[in-house]
Amino acid sequence: MSAGWFRRRFLPGDPLPAPRPPGPRASPVPYRRPRFLRGSGSAAADASRRTDARPVRCPARGRTLPWNAGYAEIINAEKSEFNEDQAACGKLCIRRCEFGAEEDREWLSLCPEEFLTGHYWALFDGHGGPAAAILAANTLHSCLRRQLEAVVEGIVATQPPMHLSGRCICPSDPQFVEEKDIKAEDLVVGALESAFQECDEVIGRELEASGQEGGCTALVAVSLQGKLYVANAGDSRAILVRRDEVRPLSSEFTPETERQRIQQLAFVCPELLAGEFTRLEFPRRLKGDDLGQKVLFRDHHMSGWSYKRVEKADLKYPLIHGQGRQARLLGTLAVSRGLGDHQLRVLDTNIHLKPFLLSVPQVTVLNMDQLELQEEDVIVMATDGLWDVLSNEQVARLVRSFLPGNHEDPHRFSELAQMLIHSTQGKEDSPTGQRQVSYDDVSVFVIPLHSNDQRGSGR
Repeated sequence: MSAGWFRRRFLPGDPLPAPRPPGPRASPVPYRRPRFLRGSGSAAADASRRTDARPVRCPARGRTLPWNAGYAEIINAEKSEFNEDQAACGKLCIRRCEFGAEEDREWLSLCPEEFLTGHYWALFDGHGGPAAAILAANTLHSCLRRQLEAVVEGIVATQPPMHLSGRCICPSDPQFVEEKDIKAEDLVVGALESAFQECDEVIGRELEASGQEGGCTALVAVSLQGKLYVANAGDSRAILVRRDEVRPLSSEFTPETERQRIQQLAFVCPELLAGEFTRLEFPRRLKGDDLGQKVLFRDHHMSGWSYKRVEKADLKYPLIHGQGRQARLLGTLAVSRGLGDHQLRVLDTNIHLKPFLLSVPQVTVLNMDQLELQEEDVIVMATDGLWDVLSNEQVARLVRSFLPGNHEDPHRFSELAQMLIHSTQGKEDSPTGQRQVSYDDVSVFVIPLHSNDQRGSGR
């Protein structure tokens, strides 16, 4: 499929939906799979009608994703009615824009042609239904394009970006940008952070208008001017696999990994807990018999542990309960960052989880121009269903064992994505030799990095 198709399908120039006026509920967000999977083969369609099958789907052999990237997905094992994962990819077409009249606050295109191009891959793992993931897949790229257009002149500047669209970043101190060492990549990182927040707001409005609920994690990779930006909000993961290196490009955000941030918010705004929870962490759930006993604990300001005597307030339900994959925020959610969940409440209470859930991603920057890239160097992006079963090192071994013998196969990256998924299905002939099973949805992008003519980073 041509790059133009991806531009029309995934990167429209239409404005975001405006908030809906009061009135009848809008129709629900329609469930669908990524459009690039349509026509993915009759075998998968036939298998999908069998109750004992979990078909692995990938793009039809006639369709090419950006950079010839590979993709594959598998639906959950009857965890829910729908596959809650969603995916998107395409070409980013960024125009040079000018800030319009102050009262209009509009961005006006100066020229119809593209000013800067890049590429975009994204995975969204829904919970509470697929609606938020579908909205994110249809919306986030447009939010990002607008945010990049707001700073595009600074991104392409050869000198420190002192001015954006004819306006100084800091009129009171023209040397601010240079003194702070603000680089073009900092503007891209800021655009990604702002785009996630904007998309989160759109999801909140749309789900409320349609009477739906739910949220999703988001993992995005963007190539621009020889750099790859990986933005993550949730527990999906991206890694760089090279012949002699495995490099994590994202970190999972769970109640445990963000314990101090979550406890700090509860400390500053205790009303968010409505007197139902304790922000303190203990080694186990305390009981009435523990009153007056000395137990280990830690608070928001602590990385280590200390002792305290148990008081009645300590017997309340913990802010973060459980450990590892079983850890839950307010006994409800297993992730601490993502999009949506504006209506999510703790069961049988009026306590909202959203104040504790950040939509802001962590962004990692990979400078591809500084790497001596080899033909088999790839990025593997996948939802947590893959990483629940396979480690970074296991995935790297599978990549290194598969690619060298498949140089001539133009579909090798999708074949690799399928093989990674098959490795999570507990088959006796699993490439890892193990029989672990992932019961979650699994979606995988494999993005090759070697071909310089795929960069599309020029003006």
